[in-house]
Amino acid sequence: MKLSESVKSISYLKANAANLIDDIYKNQKTFVITQNGEAKVVVQDIKMYEKTQETMAMLKLLAMTRDKSKDATDIKATFNDLRKELKSLH
Repeated sequence: MKLSESVKSISYLKANAANLIDDIYKNQKTFVITQNGEAKVVVQDIKMYEKTQETMAMLKLLAMTRDKSKDATDIKATFNDLRKELKSLH
């Protein structure tokens, strides 16, 4: 999706909230909402948000592992531990 297609004003959001949320949910879109011409918030499907958060957690762990050790087995163990932790959250 192009950024230019995902920018909506707050007045558009107010007038079309139900339709916008339906579009976000069905098509897993992300929208940038502007106020007075300035980007203020991002609205996205909850599942997309959760995936983003999980990805960020894995990247942080990978960065921490890389800083401590160059050994690939440590990275694999870290990801296995992360997967177990994420499964326990669900």
